[in-house]
Amino acid sequence: FVYRGGKILKAPATPEEALKSPLMGLFEKRRFRNFLLYIDAYDETKPETHKGRDLTVMTMKQLYEEFGLVPDTHQFISHAMCLQLDETHMNQPALATVKELQIYCYSLSRYGTSPYIYPVYGLGGLPEGFSRLCAIHGGTFMLNRDVDEIQYNDKGEAIGVRSGNEMARAKFVVGDPSYFPKEKVRATGQIVRCICFLNHPIPNCGDQESAQIIIPGPQVGRKNDIFVCSLSNSHQVTAQGVYIAIVSTKMEGDNPDKEVVPGLALLGHIMQRFTTVVTTYEPVGDGNSDKSYISSSFDASSHFEGDVDDLLSLYKRITGKDLDMNINADSVEADY
Repeated sequence: FVYRGGKILKAPATPEEALKSPLMGLFEKRRFRNFLLYIDAYDETKPETHKGRDLTVMTMKQLYEEFGLVPDTHQFISHAMCLQLDETHMNQPALATVKELQIYCYSLSRYGTSPYIYPVYGLGGLPEGFSRLCAIHGGTFMLNRDVDEIQYNDKGEAIGVRSGNEMARAKFVVGDPSYFPKEKVRATGQIVRCICFLNHPIPNCGDQESAQIIIPGPQVGRKNDIFVCSLSNSHQVTAQGVYIAIVSTKMEGDNPDKEVVPGLALLGHIMQRFTTVVTTYEPVGDGNSDKSYISSSFDASSHFEGDVDDLLSLYKRITGKDLDMNINADSVEADY
């Protein structure tokens, strides 16, 4: 869903949905449909699908204007479908954003009612799955252990981690910023997250058991988007009849509650809420010189797009090559 003009509206992702969407007027719907047809047919390797447009030069703003789309339509495509976090992409070459839109549309066609998938029993299922696969390939785990210190040799290279009187040695260390000395990371801002308990689905979302709502920053006078995500018992993360809603955004002022007001206003009655503000960090170096490969902190988004990009960056820094993502999801086995 996307927030526009004080209302929650479903973001259309197919030409058929575009013709029914209340987001646009009649003529805008047809322009949007033509735009989606162009995006669906576009193939970077086939010039005949480019229709005379060089998307490595043409900006995203220019591409929107080529199809006659109005600024409000730019916003919901970019923020709710391409998952852009702000407006900087508008003056950059359109190709990267077009590829993001193609991924969104492909995911929707693959999974049906939503382009998103979420693990049953919560995000803990992801590291659990990794642990199983890692163990199959010879990985060793130290469970229920604190990391007291990352140890370095005389060259300043990470050689392992210490937990109490035990030490695990390694050729390099991978971790998030919280484990490393302060001189290895720098602050990038602050994130406010508000976790709310509800006794009802988020209103005006069709009584969905789960939903993601993106509030484009410009719609509420902000630079950064606000994200609202809701989950329920169908994901095995709450008791029956209880819903969790998480509202998050990047801090632009010094009042956390004020930052998330537009998101909280969409939730209806809130039984209880918990607000936290965390500082985000990124690594100072790439890790090659000190063998400390550090990820960036989680951002405010609820769709993890930026975190996946960070993971791919981490893989390249460690291995020296890009992770091959050109695998057709339809040909991959569902379980290992």
